[in-house]
Amino acid sequence: MSAASVSLMERHTMRYVSKKPPGRRPAAWRRVALIAAGLLLGSPATLAAHPAGAAAPASPAPSAKPTSPAPFDEEQVLFQQKQFGYFCFRIPAVVRAANGMVLAFAEGRVKDCGDDENIDIVLRRSADGGRTWGPLQVVSKGNGSTHGNPVPIVDQRTGRVVLVSTHNGPDPCPNGCDRDPYVQWSDDNGATWTAPREMTEGKRPEWNFWYATGPMHGIQLTRGRHAGRLVLGANYETWDRGTDPHVYGTHLLYSDDSGVTWHIGATSAFDDGTMIAQEVTVVELTDGRIYALARERGTDPGHRAYAISKDGGETFERPFRIVKNLALPDVQASTLRMHARDQGDRTNRILLSSPAHPVAREAMSVRSSYDEGRTWQRWQQGKVFWWGPSGYSDMVKLGDDEAGLMYEAGTATPYDTIRWARFNEAFLATPNGTPPGIPGPPAPGPKTPDASHRGNDAYVRGGAQTAPGRFGNGLDLDGVDDRVEVPFSKAIDVGGGDFTMATSFRYSDTAGTHALLWAYRWGSGTTPQLWLRAEPASKRIIAMIVVDRFTISVQSASAYNDGQWHHVALQRADGRFSLWIDGTQVASTTVPPGSVTEGKEFGVDGIHVGERLDGANRFHGSLDDVRVYKRALSPTEIQTLAISDQRIGGRLALWLPFETVS
Repeated sequence: MSAASVSLMERHTMRYVSKKPPGRRPAAWRRVALIAAGLLLGSPATLAAHPAGAAAPASPAPSAKPTSPAPFDEEQVLFQQKQFGYFCFRIPAVVRAANGMVLAFAEGRVKDCGDDENIDIVLRRSADGGRTWGPLQVVSKGNGSTHGNPVPIVDQRTGRVVLVSTHNGPDPCPNGCDRDPYVQWSDDNGATWTAPREMTEGKRPEWNFWYATGPMHGIQLTRGRHAGRLVLGANYETWDRGTDPHVYGTHLLYSDDSGVTWHIGATSAFDDGTMIAQEVTVVELTDGRIYALARERGTDPGHRAYAISKDGGETFERPFRIVKNLALPDVQASTLRMHARDQGDRTNRILLSSPAHPVAREAMSVRSSYDEGRTWQRWQQGKVFWWGPSGYSDMVKLGDDEAGLMYEAGTATPYDTIRWARFNEAFLATPNGTPPGIPGPPAPGPKTPDASHRGNDAYVRGGAQTAPGRFGNGLDLDGVDDRVEVPFSKAIDVGGGDFTMATSFRYSDTAGTHALLWAYRWGSGTTPQLWLRAEPASKRIIAMIVVDRFTISVQSASAYNDGQWHHVALQRADGRFSLWIDGTQVASTTVPPGSVTEGKEFGVDGIHVGERLDGANRFHGSLDDVRVYKRALSPTEIQTLAISDQRIGGRLALWLPFETVS
């Protein structure tokens, strides 16, 4: 099981609060004060101080040999939902045994895709370098409890494959619980396994609120006096659900006897919520130091943190700190040493796998550092393997210039499958092309003019016609195929700034979901989006904004489905997200910084009126006077719009009065 909570790994929603309430284990923004709300490592520093440098510009890749091999990428599905007797598979980890056998681990989740309850650790093996795969094996059976967070490590001296994991009981664990590390191993390249042993030496008694290993492969050191040592990353939490501070810690575990006994090594901890470093991937640098890269979920800006150990994982030089200019989303990532000059290779190269979108879990990619982490390729310089939803990943080296990528991927969510890609370095250099999410030009059709003078005339689809509105004409929508589409432009991109969106509406339906306005994107998890819709069965008007990794919503106490005209305004103003009905604020909550169009280079839509962007949730009723301002209107201005169609200027980006359709 990963260090992320159900709310972020599966539901991917997070309620933002401005102060720390009790009880939510993994979601930093649920528990701490907001201090401050690229695709790889980015702090500019010398290697001696820190091997993770600026995200761009990366040092150029060395020129290819005169006889470079042809690029190839062979992909297949290793684990798929509702196969092998499991509902879902998550959390990939992969290694290559000393005899060349490739071992692909995952969590087999019995009940659903959630992070707890009945979960086994399962395995498939390949004897031909990842071309074909054997049947599913159960390595650690949960028997109703949770066995997860697999971290396999190969001891090249003995041939042993060690598996470290984390277990907890059958009760749900969404808000934190006591979890424990376990270890087991195979001395026949994964064919058989010892029973898991609780690694009591790998956890301190006060680490009582959370514990998680990896999840991804660990490493064996090859340099210096600690050569042969096995090392992996883990994290813990200490909290008594009382007045004591909530401590978030990150540590390394190491073994010098082929995984039989373990030691708690380097440790870094914070109790102010600024740094929550979890899901730690480690790589050995050519000078023998260990670079630990973690998913960062605290209030410090950024999604990655790093620490360095120069004594074989026994201590960190400094506590974890933010990697600047890193635009990875809030998700696990994995590193892999591909080449090292000190071991006879022509160049140094470290790979990193992660979704490429800066905030959403999509576009699985692999990028490189050629200078031991001083600089990293931007996602455009790396290689995208899967443009759709994607999540956790791991990598393994298969040969001199070949590697394997094991990753979560799907069409609607990242958790439909765990895929396997066998590829060579030449494939990493092939162009990515245009992201498929970039919309094409709008289809021709009737239009209604934009009275803001910004030129954002809207397309009226489905045969919708003007009818008497609240002020002059309005637009009747049939709930079947009628809607209005405003193509994306810079003028209607509210980005990370304050805004106000408003319209007048009238309807009388008692069931269904009826989108009033939907902007930019739609999807699960942390996909940036902004929308407003009526839900009469739930007796509410609800609005949602998704920024960074946070999902924020506000709602009214009534659906206003009385067949009368009403005015609704939605705004972000000075860190508040507020809903106004008929000139009165009916709901307001804190919203963190972040752009609703972050990652628009991967695809962004405009604003749709009367439907969700995919054509669902079509509105049945009448709409009038749609406006978008790139500022927060004052209460007086909102009250004015609620009773008139008066022109209010000042950063008016879109105004659809629906007087004509032509």
